[in-house]
Amino acid sequence: MIKIAFLGIGLMGRHQAQHLIDAGFDVTAWNRTRAKAEALRGAAVADTPREAACGADIVVTMLENGPIVDSVLFDGADAAICGLREGALVLDMSSIKPVEAQAHATRLGERGIAHVDAPVSGGTVGAEQATLAIMCGGSETDFARAETVLSAMGRPVHVGPSGSGQIAKLANQMIVGTTIATVAEALALAARAGADPAKVREALTGGFADSRVLELHGQRMVSRDFVTRGRTATHVKDLDNAIDAARRLDFRAPVLEQVTSLFHSLAKHQGDPDHSALLLEIERLNSNPETSGRT
Repeated sequence: MIKIAFLGIGLMGRHQAQHLIDAGFDVTAWNRTRAKAEALRGAAVADTPREAACGADIVVTMLENGPIVDSVLFDGADAAICGLREGALVLDMSSIKPVEAQAHATRLGERGIAHVDAPVSGGTVGAEQATLAIMCGGSETDFARAETVLSAMGRPVHVGPSGSGQIAKLANQMIVGTTIATVAEALALAARAGADPAKVREALTGGFADSRVLELHGQRMVSRDFVTRGRTATHVKDLDNAIDAARRLDFRAPVLEQVTSLFHSLAKHQGDPDHSALLLEIERLNSNPETSGRT
């Protein structure tokens, strides 16, 4: 039986880890808040990343950002690397910078430990239903080792060498963020013109403007339901990482820069709601003649 250490039992990770358990894998879980790991059905619970990783064939990380992944893997006597054996495989499903993923792969490789960066898209719904899109970077051999495990959580696709999974995730976040911004702007414009935004959304479904964002996020905007399902803070982090990647590649991304600015402004004025709350930022900009460009 494949032994898996799952590090990070958050909104996404708790569903992913449970799917692995239900698929018959031997899972040991670790989370900074131990109670979240203890809520899993059928998992052993470790006190430290090192303890969880000890004897594991595969370590899965699902953590908030690159520095946290770096800390959990490498920092101090309780780090996962202190428990990892040569020949083990780390699957990092966190969303981090491509350059961070490449650095982790190099550092682990020096110890004879394989690495695949495997960030996901699909949100908590995809995690719960095991339908996540999983974008994988690393060698074809390491991806083949990981595929069965990843398939218990969604649909894995190998997209290229180390760091490529993170590039694909950033591309995903660019498309999602831009589409959220356009849907918010379009529905706000419709409301300003006196049309019913709910009916406009309904009219657009099935046409070329239709999308999952129009379906899900558009409905949240119409219902003004901004309970967090996809955190604004997380999307801001991903968009910032995309800008960092573009700059490292000397690539101009004017649409990305504009949308990132809008999301930063949303975070400044609204905190950390669901990212569909970008509608509120569009409305705020249009509530003031000076900010909307009218006199």
